[in-house]
Amino acid sequence: MKYLVTGAAGFIGYHVSAALLEAGHDVHGIDGMTDYYDPQLKRDRLARLSDYPRFEFTQGRIEDEATVEQVLSRSKPAVIFHLAAQAGVRYSLEAPLEYVRSNVIGTTVLAEAVRAHAVEHLVFASTSSVYGGNVEFPFSEGDGTDYPQSIYAATKRSGEAILHSYSHLFSIPTTAVRFFTVYGPWGRPDMALFKFVQRVLEGNPIEVYGDGLPQRDFTFINDLVESLLAIAVRPPRLGEPVGQIDTLSPVAPFRIVNAGRGQIVGLGRFIRAVEAALRLPAEKVMLPMQPGDVMRTEADTRLLAALTGTLSATPIEHGVVDFVNWYRAYYDV
Repeated sequence: MKYLVTGAAGFIGYHVSAALLEAGHDVHGIDGMTDYYDPQLKRDRLARLSDYPRFEFTQGRIEDEATVEQVLSRSKPAVIFHLAAQAGVRYSLEAPLEYVRSNVIGTTVLAEAVRAHAVEHLVFASTSSVYGGNVEFPFSEGDGTDYPQSIYAATKRSGEAILHSYSHLFSIPTTAVRFFTVYGPWGRPDMALFKFVQRVLEGNPIEVYGDGLPQRDFTFINDLVESLLAIAVRPPRLGEPVGQIDTLSPVAPFRIVNAGRGQIVGLGRFIRAVEAALRLPAEKVMLPMQPGDVMRTEADTRLLAALTGTLSATPIEHGVVDFVNWYRAYYDV
């Protein structure tokens, strides 16, 4: 099959592209190669993808209408993984317009381009952050999302709403997948695991927000990719729900699905896993919660299981070891 992956040089986009290429598919990637974090990391991911003869790449922003139209015309994808986005909760407080441009305008530009092409399935990367101030756990796809606590969350929820409208108006099969704290090798430098490992190896203290009390539904990258590839071949069809728990829209071939492990890990256990993997103690600086952050996330994964079958759930200790091994090799530590 032919796939288009937006954000192909990003953390998740790289892993999705590599998995598709390993399975023998054609992949066309697009990425703006922005400097939100070290572009060399993106270039190195891209270099690995370029070793596959079935991979093509276009450098360009998803907000650029001409570039997006040209890429779709050239690649003629059956399935699109829309993973390009301005990520990160905390940075959205500093540069909110970047989030609107990438996550709202960029998503609309892509949706508009898809109207002119026969796409079998559009898979959109959303986030657990859209659940915002919800206090009922686990987070279920049918829960309200009216109280986002960050600009990032608000723009991702906007993306979901825009794509539902396009799905309804132009019969575009679309699945919005809400990611829960994804981590693993080739991860972003602004993520907690990357920062913790880097600072411990440098002999510097780590900053622990929320006094170490937050809990997260950590999702190992390989588990997420496995779920995404399974979701890709199950496009929603209007009037054909998958049981009573399905979120299939009553007016569009559109559904929302959580992608997590359905298990929560406290920040203390997460840090202990880092210390064990590094065989080094972490000096901790305890700090209050950051604006926009939430105390707990936990995914209801029943719909994900119904769509994909058995769910892989890599233990946090194993996933952290894989990241540490990659980090040591990549940075020659």
